[in-house]
Parts: sequence; structure tokens; C-alpha cells
Amino acid sequence: MSTLFEYLRTRVDTNAHNAVDTYFRKLPEYRNTKDESRLHQTVMDFAVFIRRRSVDLAEAGQVLSGDDLAAITDAGRQRGIEGFSPASQEGALSLHTHLMMREITEAPQTKDLDSFMRMVGWLSSQAGVARDAYLLGYEKERTRLLPPVDALQAVARRLLAGEPTAPELVRSLEMAVPERYAVTVVRTASASPPREGRPAGVLLESLLQRHRVPALLEQPGEFVALVPVEGNSSVPTTERVLSIAQDVAALAGRPCAVGMAVGRVDALGEAAALARRISSVAPMERVPSHVFTMGDVFVELGLAQQQQLDDWLYALTRKLREGPDLVSTLEAFYRADMSRLRSAALLHIHPRTLDYRLQRVRDLTGVKPTSVRGIRILSAAINRMRSGAWD
Repeated sequence: MSTLFEYLRTRVDTNAHNAVDTYFRKLPEYRNTKDESRLHQTVMDFAVFIRRRSVDLAEAGQVLSGDDLAAITDAGRQRGIEGFSPASQEGALSLHTHLMMREITEAPQTKDLDSFMRMVGWLSSQAGVARDAYLLGYEKERTRLLPPVDALQAVARRLLAGEPTAPELVRSLEMAVPERYAVTVVRTASASPPREGRPAGVLLESLLQRHRVPALLEQPGEFVALVPVEGNSSVPTTERVLSIAQDVAALAGRPCAVGMAVGRVDALGEAAALARRISSVAPMERVPSHVFTMGDVFVELGLAQQQQLDDWLYALTRKLREGPDLVSTLEAFYRADMSRLRSAALLHIHPRTLDYRLQRVRDLTGVKPTSVRGIRILSAAINRMRSGAWD
């Protein structure tokens, strides 16, 4: 009695033909292609190749070679050149996996348990490798054909989604791939289109011409940039992030809040979620002067999750808006590390005027701005007001 491997070799052409017929029957883009006969032959050649190599390698206990992966990548590249949609390729890959498993499980030689387990084990270990190679070729070709701004957005989406092919797509754009990115979320004061007559896409193009980093407009009023972290120091990265945020504010013509979180290249989704939360509680500024991280707003992040505490803080400090410039005074005072002279200089007022305003804060809230309790309460309140949370 022949082994499962021997049987599958005799069925390579038949199984490949049946698989290709299934693709063209179930996937409209394959069925409606302009040059169906040429595509049919191309897909058929690949279906034969992948089945023959799968059987040979599984029997020998070997993994896909570099040449094998190059051939699989080229097949994906061809589908990209032909303009197939991502949905069609997901459908084709899913069908391929299903059909390959069915071909094995329905073979009469499945009682050859050793061969069966080796074949199934090989597919389990190599299917993901082959899939990534195919998608890499497909995505690289699609990215190459996109306009530069669209390509940077496409790469940003894949990096944030944690797709295995994302780093290679970054390299295909002649950009280095760092171990870490500073995921930056810049939130504008309004979700409506920025600046009358200037569509969001035009602003994004202007930004990416100045700052060539993976970036996208994730949703109205939110710009997301992935800034490479170079070396161990985050200072140069923060300076670059601040420059991007300032350009966003200038081009949008609106105040912005900046949140940043650093994440490994394979875990950027978590960093993006944190950066988005930080930006949601960070103060709005017409000209961003600070990049906010979790260490800057951890109190505000907690308040945003505890409505009862947030309501208490609002009730305690809401009268600050009634005084003359009390909010801006406290903001400058704390940013200047409570230096009277520096604060007064920032506000363009006399130090005695500053003293009067700080006393006015104490009268209205019952909280002394220079006390430990006052710093904790009033600095959090100022940030909540500046973030727009209490508007």
C-alpha cells in the first residue's frame, strides 16, 4: 500500500485543478478578470508548485527554503500588480488552507497515521510562514503603486495592526525600521474639517512632505504619527514629535493636545491606545509646547475613568473661571515650578499681581496653590479645563 505522500503526489495536478476551479467559482475578482485564461494558467502553475513542494518537504521533514519563499512572495506580488483587492486575497488564502487540509483528510491513506501526522504537522508549522511571504509580496507591490502619502498611511495602519509584513513594507519605502516607535496622537479642538477650504487630505500631504514618517488621519480631528525612537535617549524623539504637533496646529488653525507613548515595533497597538487616552486628557494649546506622556497626566487619566472624582474636582474648582485670568495664571505658575519671577514674566504681569491672583484662587476654592494639596488638586483641575473635558 502506498504512503500518504505517494498518493498526494499522484493527485497534485488533479487537486490543483480542482482548487483553481474553486477560486474562479467563488471569488468574483478571479472570475471577472480581463485576461481570465492567462490568470487561470498562472494560478494553476502556483497551485501545482505549492502542493508538490509541500509533499516533498513534509516527507523530508524540511521547512520552506529561501527559494520557496521567494517564489511564494513573487506569486503574491503578481496578484498585487494585477490589482486584486485585499478581500480577494484573504478569500484565496482561506480557500487554499481549507482545500489543502481537505485533500489530506479525504485521502484513502489517512490510516497511514505516521505520514498523516507528519503532513498535518508540517502544514501547521509552515502555513503561516507561507502566508506571510505571499502577503509580503502582495502588500509590497500594492504599496509601491500607491502615491507616497497613501503609502505612508498604509504602512502606518499595518504597523499599528501588528501585521508581520509591516516592517518589510517600511523597508520597501527606503526607511529604517527601529526597535521602538513613539506613537503620537495629536487631537485638534474640533472634529470638523480644519481651516475653511482645506481638506484634511491636503493637510496630511503637507505634513508628510515635511515629516516623512508613517502617519494617518485615524478619525476626524485626530492625527497619528509613528516617530522612530533612535538610541536610548528619548529627547531627540520628543523634539521631533513636538515639531510635528506644532505643524499640525499651524496647518489646522486650531489648538491641539499631544499624547505620546513608546512601544515596540511588534506591539504598537497598545502604545497607540495609551497615546490616544493621553491626548484625550492633555491640555489644548494653540502652539503645542509640551509632549504629554503618562507621567504627565496619570492623575487626569484616573479622573477620566472615575466620574464621581471628576465631578468632585469640577465642583471644587469651577469658580476659577470666574476670576480674571486665574486659569492661565495657575497654568503658568505650575509650569514655572512655582517661581514667582518666572511666572510673572511669562504672564507679563508684576509679581504682586501674581500674588493677588494666587490669593484669589485660595479665596474661591479654599485651596492654597503653593501647598502640596493645592498642587495636586489645582494642577489636575487646570489640565482638565485645558483638555476641554469640562466644556
